[in-house]
Amino acid sequence: MTRPTVIQNVRIIDPSQNLDETGTIVIENGRIAAAGKAAQNQGAPEGAEIVDGSGLVAAPGLVDARVFVGEPGAEHRETIESASRAAAVGGVTSFIMMPDTDPVIDDIALVEYVLKTARDKAAVNVYPAAALTKGLAGTEMTEFGLLREAGAVAFTNGRHAMHDSQVLRRAMTYAREFGAVVALETRDKHLGAGGVMNEGLLASWLGLSGTPREAEIIPLERDLRLAALTRAAYHAAQISVPESAEAMRVARDRGANVTCGISINHLTLNENDIGEYRTFFKLSPPLRGEDDRKAMVEALADGTIDIIVSSHDPQDVDTKRLPFGEAADGAIGLETMLAAALRLHHSGDVGLMRLIDAMSTRPARIFGLDAGTLKTGAAADIVLIDLDEPWIAVKDGFVSRSKNTPFEDARFTGRAVQTYVDGKRVHSAR
Repeated sequence: MTRPTVIQNVRIIDPSQNLDETGTIVIENGRIAAAGKAAQNQGAPEGAEIVDGSGLVAAPGLVDARVFVGEPGAEHRETIESASRAAAVGGVTSFIMMPDTDPVIDDIALVEYVLKTARDKAAVNVYPAAALTKGLAGTEMTEFGLLREAGAVAFTNGRHAMHDSQVLRRAMTYAREFGAVVALETRDKHLGAGGVMNEGLLASWLGLSGTPREAEIIPLERDLRLAALTRAAYHAAQISVPESAEAMRVARDRGANVTCGISINHLTLNENDIGEYRTFFKLSPPLRGEDDRKAMVEALADGTIDIIVSSHDPQDVDTKRLPFGEAADGAIGLETMLAAALRLHHSGDVGLMRLIDAMSTRPARIFGLDAGTLKTGAAADIVLIDLDEPWIAVKDGFVSRSKNTPFEDARFTGRAVQTYVDGKRVHSAR
C-alpha cells in the first residue's frame, strides 16, 4: 500500500482517452482513482499527499520498447537496476529489455531471472523480450510457448537481423498461435557489409564506407510479405528512411498486422552530426540525411510510424573510444528520449498528444502491457513534465553506468520532473 496522492491543477494529456484538459489526478493503492477536470471537485482521500502540478503536464509514464541492458554478462555497462533508475529520470515507467545478453535470454530460467531481478531491484517496470532463435543465431527457434508463459512479452533477435526466410516464416507462424509480437531489426548483412555510416557524399568526403538504404528496405519488404503470409503480428524495430515508411503504408493497406518504431536519434539527428568522426554518433541503422530525417518526422506525425524508442545501448570506452570504423554501434537514450522528442513539439513538427501516444500509449498497446493510460483503475504510472525547463545534458549527470550519448552538452527545453510507478514517486527533480 502506498500513501494516496492527489496531483492538482495539472494539464492532463492521455492519448488513450484523447484527453487534454487541466484537472486533478487521484492515486489510491497504486492505481488511478480519478483523472480529469471532473476529479477537481472530489475530495482528497484522508492522509493524501497533495502535489501542485501548476505549469506541468501529466501524462501516462513512457514505455520504451527497445532497451539493451548489460546484465547478465556485461554489468559494467549497465545493470537492470541502473537502467531502471535512468529510465525513471527520463520519465520512462516501463521498458522492454532486449535479449542480447550473455547468456542470451533464450530459455525460461533467464526470463525468470530478469523478472525476479526487476522485482527486487528495479525502480520501474521491466519486461523481458525473449530471443526469437537460440543464441540469436537465426537458425533454431526458441520455445515460444514456454517463454511466453514465463513472461516474455515479445520475440526478437535484438541487434541481429534474420536472414533465413524459412526460419522466420515458421517463427512468425508459431508466434501468431501464442498471440506474440515478432519484433525485428531490418538489415541485410551482405548489402550493408562493412558500412559504418549512411552511404552518400558525406561518407565519401570522410573516407568511410557507407550502408545503402536498400540494406534496410529489402529485408523490411520481405518481412512484411511474410507477416501477411503468416498473419502474424510483426513489428519493425526501427526504420530510418522514407521508403521504409512507404512500405509500411502499403503493407497495412493490404491488411497486414504490422507496426514500426524509430529511434529518437533518427528523428532529431542526421549524418552531419558525425562531424569529425565522433563515434557516439555511430549507430545502427546509421544516421541518415536531413531530408530523410524530415520525412521520418512527417511519417511519425501522420501515424505511419507507430512508436518512438530510445534504442538505449550502453557502450564503454573500450568499444567507443576507437577509430570510427572500428567503434561499436549504439548510444544510451533512456534519460534523453523525452527531452529530445520535445524538440519536435517546440518546433511545431509533431503535436504533444501524438508524441505522448508514440512514447507511451501505442507501445503499451502493441506489446500488450498494463501501461500507457490514465484511465480509472489503471496502474498509476505517471510522468510530470515541465515543457519549458531549460537544461544541459552534462555527461557526468547521467545515471546510466555508460555515458555514450550523442546528446553530450546538448541544450534541451523540457524534461521529466517527477515520475511515479504504481503510485510511488521514483524520481523527483524538485
